[in-house]
Amino acid sequence: MLKRLLFLLALAGTTINAQQGDGKDAPGEVQVSRVPAEMIPPSPVLSSAEALKSFTLQPGFRIELVADEPLVRDPVAMAFDADGRIWVAEMSGYMQTYEGGGEDQPVGNIVVLEDTNGDGKMDKRTVFLDNLVMPRAVSLVRGGVLVAEPPNLWFCRDTNGDLKCDEKTLVATDYGDTKNPEHTANGLLWALDNYIYSADTTIRFKSLPNGEWQRDATAFRGQWGLAQDDFGRLVYNSNADQFRMDFVPSHYLKRNPNLRDAKGLNIDPIRNQITWPIRVTPGVNRGYREGILRPDGTLEKFTAACGPLIYRGDHFPSDFYGNAFVCEPAAHLIKRNVLVEENGIMRGWQAYTNAEFLASTDERFRPVNLNNGPDGALYIVDMYRGVLQHKIFLTSYLRKQSEARDLEKPVGLGRIYRVVHEGKPLSKVPQLSKATSPELVKQLSNGNGAIRDVAQRLLVERNDRTSVAGLRQLALEGKEPLGRLHALWALEGMKRLDSDFLLQALNDSHLKVKATAIRLLEPFLTTDAKDKLLIALRKEIDTDSHDVRMQLAFTLGEVKDAKAEAGMLILAKNVGNNIYLRDALVTGLHQRELAFIEKLLGEKGFETKHNGNDVLLGALAQCVVVEAKPKQVERLLTLTAEALSWQQIALLNGMAAAIPPPPKGKTQSNIKPILFSGEPASWKQLSAIEEKQTVALVTKLNPLIVWSGKAGYVAQVAAKPLTTEEQQRFDTGKELYAITCGACHQPTGLGMEGLAPPLVNSDWVLGSSERLALIVLHGVKGPITVNGKLWDMEMPGLPFFDDEQIASIITYMRREWEHAGEPVSPETVKKVREAAGDRAEAWTEVELLKLP
Repeated sequence: MLKRLLFLLALAGTTINAQQGDGKDAPGEVQVSRVPAEMIPPSPVLSSAEALKSFTLQPGFRIELVADEPLVRDPVAMAFDADGRIWVAEMSGYMQTYEGGGEDQPVGNIVVLEDTNGDGKMDKRTVFLDNLVMPRAVSLVRGGVLVAEPPNLWFCRDTNGDLKCDEKTLVATDYGDTKNPEHTANGLLWALDNYIYSADTTIRFKSLPNGEWQRDATAFRGQWGLAQDDFGRLVYNSNADQFRMDFVPSHYLKRNPNLRDAKGLNIDPIRNQITWPIRVTPGVNRGYREGILRPDGTLEKFTAACGPLIYRGDHFPSDFYGNAFVCEPAAHLIKRNVLVEENGIMRGWQAYTNAEFLASTDERFRPVNLNNGPDGALYIVDMYRGVLQHKIFLTSYLRKQSEARDLEKPVGLGRIYRVVHEGKPLSKVPQLSKATSPELVKQLSNGNGAIRDVAQRLLVERNDRTSVAGLRQLALEGKEPLGRLHALWALEGMKRLDSDFLLQALNDSHLKVKATAIRLLEPFLTTDAKDKLLIALRKEIDTDSHDVRMQLAFTLGEVKDAKAEAGMLILAKNVGNNIYLRDALVTGLHQRELAFIEKLLGEKGFETKHNGNDVLLGALAQCVVVEAKPKQVERLLTLTAEALSWQQIALLNGMAAAIPPPPKGKTQSNIKPILFSGEPASWKQLSAIEEKQTVALVTKLNPLIVWSGKAGYVAQVAAKPLTTEEQQRFDTGKELYAITCGACHQPTGLGMEGLAPPLVNSDWVLGSSERLALIVLHGVKGPITVNGKLWDMEMPGLPFFDDEQIASIITYMRREWEHAGEPVSPETVKKVREAAGDRAEAWTEVELLKLP
């Protein structure tokens, strides 16, 4: 097979012109600028005064300078403290040279910027903490500062009031990785639920009253930057996908591992990646490829999206509140998107046609993060530099673009701007660190979300008993729903809630506040108050509110109780076509799916197909099959054989949905069969049904249902154990996968919607090892079908890894996640690399399928 592959690659290579690139190019890749040199203006370093003239904003807005070099240098993230001072993470080690020289040196800082004369511009710089290697996030918490310096997360304190760190405590040693700064943990957002979340990681933290740090697993989110809306829903993005959000709290959807692809996380309500730069942008990743730039030389779609933010200030016009803003540093712009929620569904669209909220003609303007200011303005972190791409992905094309306009130097610059509206003055910044507890309670109803968030955090951290009465009064009687919401979460963080109080909060007229009260009741469902609470929750089930029904589904699933299941049955009968409610129910039924199916089939009113009940049955059946326990699957088959015709179809559809589509060009799926001791009688009964749809579904399920002696069944041979050398290669591959592939394809190998397809049971992984080597070496561009689903995006290759490293990654992927593929040797990778020597582009599906 390898000889044939080498022959075909040799034929393919004769049509491609070779070009010597640097170590980041695919061998021989042609990287020629599509923008004529005469179209590209110079890119000199502009003073901050000159840079202000480079901006174009929407009418009624202006941009103001808040800080510039030398007051701030290489800023990548900022945070406001309780008194409006700006804390900045300076990543000064990033790309000081094209080779990334000095990246491992302790030249980064956390600095504090102050406005000492009240003119709105920072004029004092204090280095709080220096000698850091690539710091990337800062968060004010517990009278100190969390500082992200991968792989370490530090809690730092100033104990004598001089704004300099003199106490440094290690919180975590696995907060991100040092090898790929474009794909590692960042953010450190204190969210509404009192957890601290980060992008590009699966860890969240909570500050405990005893001074300890609680850490929990959470969903993976985005790449750079993290924010929340008024109701604590997290928003994030990745380079080519400008906006994603969680509609539901992620921990609920992790309750049932049998429910794959549960709906409610990583949702894209906007679905539009178009950008409108106001200068040519040849210096973008893959700018030499067709379709990246428009004929006029501007970037057509996002390629470096980062720093998303929901505007929650009180300064912009009211129709801007709740809008999503996104940075695009490669195109020197800030995007505005409008978001509208209707019955639990978020829709979004770009606010302007053929234009942006803010754009610059300065190629060195690199907006990388956004913040809501305590004055109501929108703040922009501008790293201000020429070279944006990290050395791992810096191709010869990007380097030539940079050299042509002298973009490598200088480094050590940086600006912070704010965008203001000319129709309203900025709000006065309150000094919250000096506020009394009653004053902080009052600030929970402030019209500015940035103020509300800090007030809640301070109340939780102080845990002042004298504030409890005021918080309870606000939660039950406050005029503003958001004030009531923050009061509830402040009490939660202070551990000052009780079930009787929450029963009163259930009467809130605002449905999202009511839903929050239901959620906060969950810890009390394991106490003696359980029965009383479940009766109260039952009274809420008949609501038409999407928010309340969703939270009831989640909360009732937290307790294994007959009353709770009775409530879930009522919700299930009226699930309709609401995929989020359906999955909310199923997540709470882990290892109870089969029993719930039996109850549904016997439930009055479930005799006819209506209101999406067939889809719910299918989802439950799918979970039973995914768990793959023969006794449970046999019971499911029995229930199916005895069910009504439409119920049979629904259950069979669900079972069949557990089987991934066969790889392209094959007839068999990669799913592992379920082995029974003998042929189930119910399977024989189902197989005898002649109805057309049933026959098709039974045929699809046939490879899954097997027993010893079944015609055509061949017992699977266990994978050959890895040799010592192969095991070492596997272990190395696991580490390399984590820092390169895992950020997109996920540690689980299940991929992520809008970012990367799954690798588990993928024929691209388990099929030809030589073909997989080509994909890893050179990348692949869509459209490409993976496990029956079409993906239309591009994955860059890893040509800069040597043959041993590529072989290690491939060996890992072919043996992880219960895969049994053959390991791959570096000799195989070497031959494939040599044979593809003049390959110029990422592979397409059509090309790859022509290879053996």
